[in-house]
Amino acid sequence: MRVLLVGEYSVLHNSLKEGLQMLGHEVKLIGNSDGFKQYPVDYDYEAKWLKKKAFTTLRKIFYRLFKFDLADLEYGIRFYFLLPKLKKFDVVQFINEASIKTTTKIEIYLIRKILKENKKSFVLTSGVDYLTLKFYIENKDYKSLLQPYFKDSKLKEFNSFFSYFSKGHIKIHRFIQSNFNGLIATDFDYIDAARKSPIFSAYIPYPINVSKLKFEKLKIEDKIIIFLGINKYSYHQKGIVYFENALKIIEQKFKNKVEIIITNTIPYSEYIELYNSAHILLDQAYCNDQGYNALEAMAKGKVVFTGAEQEFINYYNITDKVCINALPNVDYLVNELSYLIENPNEIVAIGHRARAFVEKEHDYIKIAKKYLNIWEEK
Repeated sequence: MRVLLVGEYSVLHNSLKEGLQMLGHEVKLIGNSDGFKQYPVDYDYEAKWLKKKAFTTLRKIFYRLFKFDLADLEYGIRFYFLLPKLKKFDVVQFINEASIKTTTKIEIYLIRKILKENKKSFVLTSGVDYLTLKFYIENKDYKSLLQPYFKDSKLKEFNSFFSYFSKGHIKIHRFIQSNFNGLIATDFDYIDAARKSPIFSAYIPYPINVSKLKFEKLKIEDKIIIFLGINKYSYHQKGIVYFENALKIIEQKFKNKVEIIITNTIPYSEYIELYNSAHILLDQAYCNDQGYNALEAMAKGKVVFTGAEQEFINYYNITDKVCINALPNVDYLVNELSYLIENPNEIVAIGHRARAFVEKEHDYIKIAKKYLNIWEEK
């Protein structure tokens, strides 16, 4: 089977590509490397010219006048010139409703071209999209990354989300819902919203290439190392402020027992290297199950503070913790961290269970087979 994967978030499509290739399929990945994260792609349509410093002022003026980023136009143009390479695939899968990230007219034009030249088409609900955003707004008590916005609607971090409610994007959403073969939910943060789609196909967990992630039994010989990796673009969405405040208390409470590492908005490869020495990783506080960073850290045997709500526990029949369910509550986080610091054997035990869980439920080859089954059914 020939498969084209469009767009990339958190190496999801890269891992799926590796799993499919191990099963003997031909796979190409086209993407824009997701900004500073620099994810690998086969065909890159990153805006290289208009993102240069020389064009910064022009882009800002243009955006203020027309609410449009000129760099988005470059995305579309670069994608257009790659179209001759994007033909005769059995399956095309888009990472999100706005995978190309260009203007509405160009996005729909390019998607039409892709559909015309290939067989089946699928879209993932991975990150915020129209259905997810609508569901979160209609269910404000639902644990979601939008909860900080409900407390303070002036937070600029959330401005871009509402582009999914623009007339232009709704056209893209409706076009996809009417013309694609299926929609696949990638974790429990999106599944309730995705089920409302007429083309909802399945929930498929994230694929993790565990062979690339070396498991090392956690050894606590001196201090317990706690890692917090901040992305300034998702600071409020992930509830980072709660982790920061909890760490201030932990640092005072366990001065000689802990070492705290904090990074801010660094490339993915550097991020991974820096957390390798940690015992505990603080991921995010507004999610229902684990995203990519959390799962990769769990595969390495880290104790991760992330989402582990009841739906996740029930679905996987979890009896012993494989991670710590994080909440936007400083006292709760301090209590959970304190327990681990005072009971280091539990850190080691959770680390073992975390690796076993990822191997069983997220192995990239097993997950690739699940995608193949859905693609073949539709």
